[in-house]
Amino acid sequence: MSRRCPRCKTVYSADARFCPKDGSPLVDMEGQDVPAASAGNAMDGSKTVARKIIPKSGASLDRAANLVDEVLDNRYRVNGRLGEGGMSFVYEATDVHTGKQLAIKVLSPKLSRDSNSIQRLRREAGLAMRLKHPNVCRIMRLGETEDGLIYLVMPYLRGELLSDREGRAGQMTPDEGLPYMIQCCAGLHYAHRQNIIHRDLKPENIMLVREKDGSDTAVIMDFGLAKQRQADPSMAKLTATGIILGTPEFMSPEQIRGKSIDARSDVYALGIVAFEMFTARLPFEGRSPQEMMIARLRGKPTPLRKFRSEFPKKLEAVLMRSMATEPGDRFPTALEFGRALINAYEGPNAGHLHSFLQ
Repeated sequence: MSRRCPRCKTVYSADARFCPKDGSPLVDMEGQDVPAASAGNAMDGSKTVARKIIPKSGASLDRAANLVDEVLDNRYRVNGRLGEGGMSFVYEATDVHTGKQLAIKVLSPKLSRDSNSIQRLRREAGLAMRLKHPNVCRIMRLGETEDGLIYLVMPYLRGELLSDREGRAGQMTPDEGLPYMIQCCAGLHYAHRQNIIHRDLKPENIMLVREKDGSDTAVIMDFGLAKQRQADPSMAKLTATGIILGTPEFMSPEQIRGKSIDARSDVYALGIVAFEMFTARLPFEGRSPQEMMIARLRGKPTPLRKFRSEFPKKLEAVLMRSMATEPGDRFPTALEFGRALINAYEGPNAGHLHSFLQ
């Protein structure tokens, strides 16, 4: 079986895990990772490692992939498939009781038989159900069909993934991109105040939702790798083997080392997201994900103005601080990161940006 990079679309052999061009985790060709521009990014391209497989149900992969026109639990009518990833299928559905349009993420049966995947999904739902903020995609319900298909119910978001916007329109100006970064700071700060960190922030996990007035709102999605700061014993078991969860090109140095992480790791990841958004490049270079990881552990990010000489120096300084190797050298909170971005911005909409952090 071949594998494909979901970002550059290059196909590799089955034993490859990451794209050497951009560090993206590869996906199996039979489960291609198609971004769902309207589904709240219910896909999950991250990896977990199974320790013990426990058969749980008789649901098949074909059934999970072909739910159109079915009604789940006598409530959610599945209208169409929006996309799929290595761990899930994403559908657009209607709540037959309320008529509300929803997005449903169905866990692949081959993973639902893995107790670790189930534990991780239940944790995702339990944490995300607590998050109610305009810049965070909440999970409304965790359900399970009679034949064992596990699914998450989420709002149906109309818009475009940040990764798709970057691929379509290229690098953004500060005027275009800063509102999205400030909104992400607001959503992250809210989650951090609930003692939850995202842990896998990347452009594929940020939806630009189209509002009625034509503006876009950045919404952070997929807290599938979210983790409470005070990890309980069951959480500790999930990382006891040293498995690192996250996307290689956006991981903080402490996450690469397998150390404890906090809100400053999300600040670091958001700094890389901003760097890529403004330059269409990553701040650390390498011929493989491993080389890029080593660069983050040993070196400093490439100055943003090397790629865009016209970029404001004050904004560059803020972004460089957010990507500092040592957590203590970064902004301690996403709120302070957002405020620093606003204070360094001298554009016409600076005053309006403050409203996103209130």
